[in-house]
Amino acid sequence: MDERTIRILVDAGAVRQIHIIADGGRFHVDIVTANRDVITALTSKGAIKTWSALDSAAKWVRSLGVGKVHVDIAHWRPGQRTLRL
Repeated sequence: MDERTIRILVDAGAVRQIHIIADGGRFHVDIVTANRDVITALTSKGAIKTWSALDSAAKWVRSLGVGKVHVDIAHWRPGQRTLRL
């Protein structure tokens, strides 16, 4: 789901939880809707939206108007480089 659609869901009160999830050296955001669907934030081109730093992902979530998130860093590898495909 792209940022525009996510903002509409947040404004409508349809977002139940937001999770910032680490995978290697990158972070992505999953949104849990009111009917318990889990949706991953996507770029406008349809790729998964990722950040290289936790604070960047948190700032993006805060810009949506959300002040509470769950952070999962179980698979976080701070020094790991990612491949650009």
